[in-house]
Amino acid sequence: MSLDKNILVIENGVSSKAYWGDIWRHRELLLFLAWRDILVRYKQTVIGVSWVLFRPLLTMAVLTVVFGRIANLSSGDIPYSLVVLTGLLPWFFFSNGTSESSNSLVTNANLLSKVYFPRMIVPASTILVSAVDFVVSIFVLILLMMWYGILPTWHVLLLPVLGVWVGLLALGTGLLFSALTVSYRDFRHIVPFMLMLGIYTSPVGYSTSLIPEKWAPLYYLNPIAGIVDAFRWAILGQVPSSYGIISALIITTAALVVGFSYFRSAESRFADEI
Repeated sequence: MSLDKNILVIENGVSSKAYWGDIWRHRELLLFLAWRDILVRYKQTVIGVSWVLFRPLLTMAVLTVVFGRIANLSSGDIPYSLVVLTGLLPWFFFSNGTSESSNSLVTNANLLSKVYFPRMIVPASTILVSAVDFVVSIFVLILLMMWYGILPTWHVLLLPVLGVWVGLLALGTGLLFSALTVSYRDFRHIVPFMLMLGIYTSPVGYSTSLIPEKWAPLYYLNPIAGIVDAFRWAILGQVPSSYGIISALIITTAALVVGFSYFRSAESRFADEI
């Protein structure tokens, strides 16, 4: 910030160190935006926060009927509804986070054009909102496991780590798509369409053990497949594919690097293009 002849110029941090310092100084804004989105989402709704519980339950019921009853896919000794729900937890976290963050800059256009703050705070706040929904959905899983009399192993302690993993993947893709949406509004329609197809091309309603071995390298290019494997291992004890886990970790890292790099390169143009 510099003052020259009564002209006030606000400059953002150029270096990465200065930028992360700006984010830390604006951490209260991050929490405020997340809390605002939570309040707006459930304001003047009939069922309120219960929608977070009904949505996975209803989706689980539909997918269980389609894949478990009609397609008659096997789930081994584990109830099919549990297989589906363990896939839905990371999928909803990722899809909600990606969808909301991709539109977040356009939705907050008035805020971006009036005051400086690290723009990454806006898409990051939507990931926090999706994280809250994820935590609430965990209780649905606990109740269902109690219903079937299934006790978790110590692996369940890794759920917070896996939740952070999904959040980082959603942040990487959200940063990329949010920056692209500012310049190309077509992405407001492309992203929901991609996510709609993604629930069927990801192992949400079925197990990855059904994927032929020759197709596994191609299939695991979808990082959600490896993440779902990790969730089912932590909750149900199903042995995951080491190839899928490693592939998902590499792609998550790449998504963060690419998303952050593109977002930073386009950030200076947001106020003009929004």
